[in-house]
Amino acid sequence: MTQEPLSVVVLLFPNVTQLDFTGPAQVFSMFPNARVHLAWHNLEPVKTDAGWCIVPTTTLGDCPAADVLFVPGGAGTFDLFTDGTALEFLRTQASHARWITSVCTGSFALAAAGLLTGYQATSHWASLQMLEEFGVVPVSKRVVRDRNRITGAGVTSGIDFAFVLAAELYGSEIARNIQLAIEYDPEPPFYHGSPSQADPQYVQEIINATHELRRSAVHNAAHALLSTGH
Repeated sequence: MTQEPLSVVVLLFPNVTQLDFTGPAQVFSMFPNARVHLAWHNLEPVKTDAGWCIVPTTTLGDCPAADVLFVPGGAGTFDLFTDGTALEFLRTQASHARWITSVCTGSFALAAAGLLTGYQATSHWASLQMLEEFGVVPVSKRVVRDRNRITGAGVTSGIDFAFVLAAELYGSEIARNIQLAIEYDPEPPFYHGSPSQADPQYVQEIINATHELRRSAVHNAAHALLSTGH
């Protein structure tokens, strides 16, 4: 009997951080017998935070069922808090998905849909602690797995996340072979890519500014989640 392809469903949205999506997607594209579906309200090009667009392959209404549900991050994540259709899409897809996943602030969309309550999860360091408002346990790690939830931290950690997912789905040998194929061998020119390596005062300034920008939206979404009981 021919095995059905693995269905990877990605929620796109305006102002998505393109590398949150395109990094993992490059790895997804090399998964054996897998199909990647890019879902949004319509099939019009979706503008990323980089200024160029990604074209969805399906609508929220027509999207196939997910084996893997994936939400990237970006400023547009917080606009999803008031998009009831998108949040319901996440809940419906998650109800039968084997893995429910995110990178960067994509975890906030999962949290707003009630899909991370009581789970450990990560996000971009500047927003991480605000996950607590949704009943999530924030963990400052590059990739966090809690049961069938896998979350990646900020932006570039999406590539690491994708290899963790590959190993869970297909075993470490296939994951390693994909890593070799795309020559993922990080050697950064600067060791300044995490809060632990940067100036503490500057890090705190970024955290304060981020919380000031997003605190109200997070608080309102957390209150709405509590009110609806999802």
